[in-house]
Amino acid sequence: MPSFSIEVPGEANPLTENLLVHTLRSASSSDPHQIQSGTKQLQSWERSPGYYKHLQSAYLDHRLPLELRYLAIIQLKNGIDKYWRKTATNAVSKDDKHVIRTRLLESGLHEPDDRLALQNALVIAKIARFEYPHEWPDALSALVQTLRNASQTPPLQIARALLILLHLVKELSTGRLQRTRQNLQAATPEIVHVLGSLYGDTVAYWQRSLAESSEDVTATMKLSLLAIKVLRRLLVSGYEHPNRNQDVVALWSATQQQLSALMQMGATLTGEAKALLDKNTLQLAKLHHEMAKEHPAAFALLPNSVDLATAYWSLAKDYGQSFGSRDVVASSIGTDGDVDEKTTTEKLALRGLLVLRACVKMVHNPAQTFKHRTPEDKQEKHAATDLLRQHLLTQGFVQEVMEVLVTRFFVFRPSDLREWEEEPEEWEKREEGDGEDWEFSIRSCSEKLFLDLAINYKDILVQPLLQVFYSVATPENEDVLFKDSVYTAIGLAAPVVHEQLDFDAFVRDVLVAEVQKQKPGFNILRRRAAILLGQWVSVKITERQLVYQIFQHLLSKDDPVNDQVVRVTAGRQFTKIVDDWETKADELLPYVDAILTRLMHLIEEVELTETKMALLNTISVIVERLEHRISPCAERIVSMLPALWEASGDEHLMKQAILTILARLVNAMKAESQPLHGMVIPIIKGAVQPGSDTEVYLLEDAMDLWAAILVQMTQPASTEVLQLVPYLFPIYEFGSEHLRKALEITESYLLLALDYMLGDIRGPLFSALTSLLRALKPKPEANGMVCNIVEIAIRLAGSAVDQAMPDLTGFLRTLIEGLHGSWMAHCTTGPLAKDSPVDGIVETDYFAVLARLVVASLGGFSKAVGDDATMKWLLEEWFSHFENIGDPARRKLMCLALTKLLETNQPFILLNLQSLMNMWTDVITELREGAEDTNGDSLFYANSVPEAPSDTAEAPEDSRRRRLTYSDEVHTVNLPDFVRTRLQQAISACGGSFEQDWLVNVDKEVVNSFSQLGIM
Repeated sequence: MPSFSIEVPGEANPLTENLLVHTLRSASSSDPHQIQSGTKQLQSWERSPGYYKHLQSAYLDHRLPLELRYLAIIQLKNGIDKYWRKTATNAVSKDDKHVIRTRLLESGLHEPDDRLALQNALVIAKIARFEYPHEWPDALSALVQTLRNASQTPPLQIARALLILLHLVKELSTGRLQRTRQNLQAATPEIVHVLGSLYGDTVAYWQRSLAESSEDVTATMKLSLLAIKVLRRLLVSGYEHPNRNQDVVALWSATQQQLSALMQMGATLTGEAKALLDKNTLQLAKLHHEMAKEHPAAFALLPNSVDLATAYWSLAKDYGQSFGSRDVVASSIGTDGDVDEKTTTEKLALRGLLVLRACVKMVHNPAQTFKHRTPEDKQEKHAATDLLRQHLLTQGFVQEVMEVLVTRFFVFRPSDLREWEEEPEEWEKREEGDGEDWEFSIRSCSEKLFLDLAINYKDILVQPLLQVFYSVATPENEDVLFKDSVYTAIGLAAPVVHEQLDFDAFVRDVLVAEVQKQKPGFNILRRRAAILLGQWVSVKITERQLVYQIFQHLLSKDDPVNDQVVRVTAGRQFTKIVDDWETKADELLPYVDAILTRLMHLIEEVELTETKMALLNTISVIVERLEHRISPCAERIVSMLPALWEASGDEHLMKQAILTILARLVNAMKAESQPLHGMVIPIIKGAVQPGSDTEVYLLEDAMDLWAAILVQMTQPASTEVLQLVPYLFPIYEFGSEHLRKALEITESYLLLALDYMLGDIRGPLFSALTSLLRALKPKPEANGMVCNIVEIAIRLAGSAVDQAMPDLTGFLRTLIEGLHGSWMAHCTTGPLAKDSPVDGIVETDYFAVLARLVVASLGGFSKAVGDDATMKWLLEEWFSHFENIGDPARRKLMCLALTKLLETNQPFILLNLQSLMNMWTDVITELREGAEDTNGDSLFYANSVPEAPSDTAEAPEDSRRRRLTYSDEVHTVNLPDFVRTRLQQAISACGGSFEQDWLVNVDKEVVNSFSQLGIM
């Protein structure tokens, strides 16, 4: 029966060491109920003082069960990341840290259990990352001292010291702070000196005694393995210039001798000794590769590195003799090459290719691999590149490498061909993504190395490569495996050989025939043909019709040679064909029906979600390329999506892909997409509802689809789409990356359904926009979008905007408050100067909203502004800011609004007559410069709304926006005529006293300049 102390809530159990042990016993038991209650109690104690100190005490008590001690050290390790940092909430106290630190090393050195020793080493490493060297200065030196006295130290303590040191060095060498790495570098020379000697002694011992196969020998081999793991990291991360340190130079020379000796010894060993020998050997190869990658100059200048790189290449070349298949049929049905694990020889060959690639990169891509700091660094860099160029990367060597890569490592292995047969979909997926893990795959690494050589040794390699290509690229040559490897090379080298190779002729005369051959193994060439065309399409292919026909053929399941791998590969690669800049929709159209049908059948056939998504993306790209021409196929495409949606379950990436293709379909079909809207609106609603399960994953894609539907919807809008509007307002509050799209959707709604937007929903709409405006003052772009929405609402409402004024008042008040702050700031100078709350383009946007209101409803504007005192400072700020407005359309809008204020015949505007005349002179002169009529206005459109261009399909919203533009007062009002009319009305309203009351306040030069316009 569970103890009461475990059952009650955590806060009822004060933490004591005995109670913690009891709780750990429950949490590590086999009873699910006790595990659950114990785990909850441990979680409740995480932030309690003394918790981690007591956990360590439990771990140190060897009388307790191993599983309990293991849980204790795991809990301690997990808590370090959360609570060890000084700034963490409920951080471990300074006293507890001291107690824990003082017991770590001693306990680690004497821990007999390997699992517990590893976890304790990880704890030490994590703490050292925070505390070495300031709070824990002897973390490394204590371990070094133990290793220095290795001859008088028990083997267990040496092994534990090496294990702890390994994880310490790992942690410090991967630190992101420069200070952490510098601390490691300061300690490195001493560690390398001691450890180098220990490593040499242990290796020498077990090399002499290996024939005995005793436990003592294997234990010593494990010590040397730990030692070389530490040394590997120290030599790469512990020095800025490893080649300048004598201990490193000596150790480097020793590793080369050992590598050769160990490889020879490996042929005679079996069992654990063989496994440990292989691990020791691979550590040396890792050291050589990482030095070449991280310290290229040092690698080249360390002793015998050119010979080392050459030796690695010889190893790789010898391994290549047995790498690839020789016969397609025998390989697919045989049993050779079935080993899943990579052999040591293969791993060493891969390291050899990686070393060679690093050498090529250090010679030809120095900007990425060298750090220039001092003249000595630059001198070493030049010496290193010259050495490699002259003694390693010679013409004969480069040609040999290319030949071996193409003829050996590009060829499929027997195990590849069997996996193709047995697990086609898994194999295809792995091959498609192989380029991402090229450092772990011989074929992928070979492809990278080949491409480096092809680019940098074009003059040497292109002609030999083309000679081999021409010798095999004939329909009569049926050596499928060798052809595949040569075609692989030609695909990779497309950017290099395209000027010398007539690829269109090859497609026409060879590839068309090869993809139709009905013989065993030709599925390999069909797969390669799809990849090859995908690689060349963006480089040089003019025979597009043949390419479309080839892909249509490769996707056909009726042809037995087109197995699943061939068809899926063709489906993936067709994306590149369609997406290419030169692909014309009208040329592609005749083949689309058959290709889409086959792609959809293939999606139903395959099982992996990733493969389905890739094929769905191909269809999506076709939709985007064909635009409105896709309409006849749309119903079939849409019909397969519900099943995919249901089958995807929690696979949100698939749902995102479905939303993407729906958005592309809607945009492609334009107004013809109406039948789709009813199906997708529930999907949108489910994704944008606050708190829905899919909101986090699908919101962005759902909003893209939502926006597409609004753009392509004809008027009147459906009730279902209008019911989505309230879901916009919570998105405003997020202030996230979705805000822009939400504002674009709002604008589309105004254009689509003005009556609804300015009807019942206008209160929540303007309230949400007002809150958003207050939060966005420092963000000009978002501010501009919000103001633009209100501008459009005022414009479309026209004089009816008066009805919306009660709901718009809050927004206008926010504008006026911001402008008042700017006016006050601009009134201050010198030490008392204040920062303006709104300035620049934001202030322009604010005034644009007010200008629209003046033009739409002068009475509404007057009510919003209120008294004459407000009007006075507002006009002062407005005229002052006018010179900062650069957009001619904006300037004309402001000019129209300020001129219309003359209709009020109030002193607040008549007192600004000089500012008005200056503005009229500037703006009208500017507009006349681009006008056909020198007395006219370049922004005035005399004609009605033009028709849509006949050669392209137009989205319904494009038509709405065009009407909006051509109905804008900026384009429908002739400014000189407008000024003349309003000025004459003002003069008449003054009853003959205009000149002596108001014009007398204007400078004569201003009056003269205005008079020259010929308006009055």
